[in-house]
Amino acid sequence: METALTRLVGVRHPVVQTGMGWVAGPRLVSATANAGALGVLASATMTLDHLRDAVREVKSRTDAPFGVNLRADAGDAGERVRIIVEEGVRVASFALAPSRELIAELKEAGVVVVPSVGARRHAEKVAAWGADAVIVQGGEGGGHTGEVATTVLLPQVVDAVDIPVVAAGGFHDGRGLVAALAYGAAGIAMGTRFLLTSDSTVPDAVKAAYLAAAVGDVTVTRAVDGLPHRMLRTEFVGSLERAGRARALVWAVRRAAAFRRVSGLSWPRMVRDGLAMRHGRDLTWSQVLLAANTPMLLKAAMVDGRTDLGVMASGQVAGVIEDLPSCVELVEVLMSQAETVLQGLQGLQGLQGHQDLRDLQGLSAHTGRAHSGARPADDRDAERP
Repeated sequence: METALTRLVGVRHPVVQTGMGWVAGPRLVSATANAGALGVLASATMTLDHLRDAVREVKSRTDAPFGVNLRADAGDAGERVRIIVEEGVRVASFALAPSRELIAELKEAGVVVVPSVGARRHAEKVAAWGADAVIVQGGEGGGHTGEVATTVLLPQVVDAVDIPVVAAGGFHDGRGLVAALAYGAAGIAMGTRFLLTSDSTVPDAVKAAYLAAAVGDVTVTRAVDGLPHRMLRTEFVGSLERAGRARALVWAVRRAAAFRRVSGLSWPRMVRDGLAMRHGRDLTWSQVLLAANTPMLLKAAMVDGRTDLGVMASGQVAGVIEDLPSCVELVEVLMSQAETVLQGLQGLQGLQGHQDLRDLQGLSAHTGRAHSGARPADDRDAERP
């Protein structure tokens, strides 16, 4: 199935596995790439040496294109970009809007730049700065998220920019892919769905907790770092929400010390990152420390299997996922579902004659332009951290 996304990055299917910290390692990324989708390696929790080693491991497992996800606000973002360039990585994705200079450096080296955004104006900004495509996540998505649903946010972004748009938040099957294409997207990005595969290294007990969750068990809380964070509701999350400031501060300092040992960051670097995160936000210092070491909360669950001491970022789709296929099986079934849905749509009045994906995309693009005069929804609540 060919779309603007597949042509841009060189994959067979318009599907992206997102760069989830402690989850999107070499095994999952290479399995995704070998399935014909775009795997994205999570680098925020890695040291520079670990990142280079991980990239090389992925390259040893697959010849297919893959990407690396970066935190644009990291103090060593420039060094990480240089590793990506030197190692010949095809795609760089960003959890925050990268600077114009970082985008230019990557593009000059032939790297495809795909930032993730949660608001229309952010998509417009990175597009103006030269981004090649953009991933837009609606409120259904896991991790840090906004309040605007994908079905409202996605068409806003599609109408606002002239680069390929990848839809994220609430996708897990072929029906969702077709729906995203009908809105004018060039593909979908999925995190929770790829986490729940046999190729994911997440401990079995943690996967079982996800599979047991109902849609109502996926919540949004500000208790972790002061920002809206979608995750599974657990006793531990409840304890964070009930904790007083003094207790939270002591706990945050301990976690920060643990993250410092794992990440190799110095205390001055962590303080600088904390100050950058606090700028413009009404966060307590305990929340700043928690924000700086949220990766340790994720590691406790995603690596150590301690659901009693960690957090499990999750999209709402966790409540409707019931199996653990391999990446190959997941992508094959998803694409088969999409083809079946497209064939069914061809029988509807007005769609007869649209025989392939490009016709469907042309129809959705025309519809978007026809409605572009409508007042856009206020996307202020879709801010991403």
